[in-house]
Amino acid sequence: MIVSRQSSTVKSVFLSVLAIAGLSVTLFVEAADNSPDYEREQRLIDEAEAGLFDGEIVYFPAGNRDVFALLSEPEEPTIEGIVMLLHGRGFHPDWPQVVGPLREGLTDNGIPTFSVQMPVLAKDAKYYDYLEIIPESFPRIQGAIEYLNDIGYEWIAIVAHSCSVHMTMSWIQQFGDSGFHAYAGIGMGATDYRQPMLQPFPFDQISLPVLDLFGSQDYPAVVKGASERIEVIQAVGNTQSAQIIIDGADHFFEDYEDELVSAITEWITSLHN
Repeated sequence: MIVSRQSSTVKSVFLSVLAIAGLSVTLFVEAADNSPDYEREQRLIDEAEAGLFDGEIVYFPAGNRDVFALLSEPEEPTIEGIVMLLHGRGFHPDWPQVVGPLREGLTDNGIPTFSVQMPVLAKDAKYYDYLEIIPESFPRIQGAIEYLNDIGYEWIAIVAHSCSVHMTMSWIQQFGDSGFHAYAGIGMGATDYRQPMLQPFPFDQISLPVLDLFGSQDYPAVVKGASERIEVIQAVGNTQSAQIIIDGADHFFEDYEDELVSAITEWITSLHN
């Protein structure tokens, strides 16, 4: 379907990819700080709080930390459920590209949203740097689901952009697809120059509806991998899964925010009809 339109403290990286017979991938990093940059995360949170015009600030428990999030609930919801929004690399839950417009637009369309702060690294960190902190996202994803259940939301859709796709897919690979009811990945497969994905996304482990959404001008890896992604998604057999290409849009949907919001709104709404 066509709608019309990221250095690090790592000193040495050795990759060992054992692809034959489904063997796992091992990543060895020497002389690296494998922890998220919590100081930068706090600066991003401060920025989000200072610019916030609507929505409720929430801190929910996730492992040994309380995690920042933004809860937006429309006065007259059009679905019985909520969308968990997960931002791109190095951003915050109200970032003006992708996640911010979705938070505002979906809520305006009657869809509640819960936008979560994901782990971040220094500005110059790359894809392989972020691989080292992916497990740090797991308590946040699980904690967000548990928090939403606690406040009465049983139906949850995850909508992840860019780096958060890698984080959520790794979480699904380890813990399965229980706890949520639909998954939308925006700009799936985005990496950095000469840093290819080490293993494919576990679409075959997701029986729920999956949406693969990207712009026709997205990064080459995203566009080139589209046919393979949809082939695996469709092989699972969920008739509510789909792939949407927004013609002309790039990875951040600059000037295509309305098309992005419309596409996600229509797909989420269709799951409730």
